[in-house]
Amino acid sequence: MKQKSWNIHSEEMMEAGVHFGHQARKWNPKMASYISTERKGIHIINPTQTARFSSEACDSVANAASKGKQFSIVGTEYQAADLVASAATKARCHYVNRKWLGGMSTNRSTTETRLQRFKDLENKEDTGVLNRLPKKEAANLKRQLAQLQKYLGGIKYMTSLPDIVTIVDQQKESTAIQECITLGIPTICLVDTDCDPDLADIPIPANDDARASIRWILDKLTLAIREGRYNSIKME
Repeated sequence: MKQKSWNIHSEEMMEAGVHFGHQARKWNPKMASYISTERKGIHIINPTQTARFSSEACDSVANAASKGKQFSIVGTEYQAADLVASAATKARCHYVNRKWLGGMSTNRSTTETRLQRFKDLENKEDTGVLNRLPKKEAANLKRQLAQLQKYLGGIKYMTSLPDIVTIVDQQKESTAIQECITLGIPTICLVDTDCDPDLADIPIPANDDARASIRWILDKLTLAIREGRYNSIKME
């Protein structure tokens, strides 16, 4: 698929503030090739680079989706949490938007145990079992259920490791990235001017703090995943 298929336009990126980086004094020198200039002490990301890597990321996920691959989106910063959940729901992806629990990917047995506990408690609530327990015990189990829903709700139906993981905030999600590297899971990362692009398989240079910027990137990836799945159905 060609870049124009994803409707990647510089005007849209500028409106979303995708090009605004961090203060120049906080930059990572590895981001030099992705920066076009400095303005009032702020690094400005080159929109041509953003367009190029966004297109590459869209091509990658569309191709993977057409082959039935599974995706996960990770973004736990408060400004990204609801955007991550919304994008994942639209694209039928797994997601983590509250807290990455250490070992979530590398320690699958523990994660599966937590998920089973989550499903068991959810079933007990749905069937009214919790309401028939002593009040104190029921309250304790409902608190457990709420916590499990908060942290595991986005991976509730995940039965195996994802094939591609999108990381919204590289600095915040360092543990998730390291687990992906350990397991050899390809990552697509938004990389702001203080990030290390070498940690991502496909780095997308972009503002990772502004909601409009995060939404713009996730919208493009969501569209590509959905289109890839649609094209797969058409070929069957």
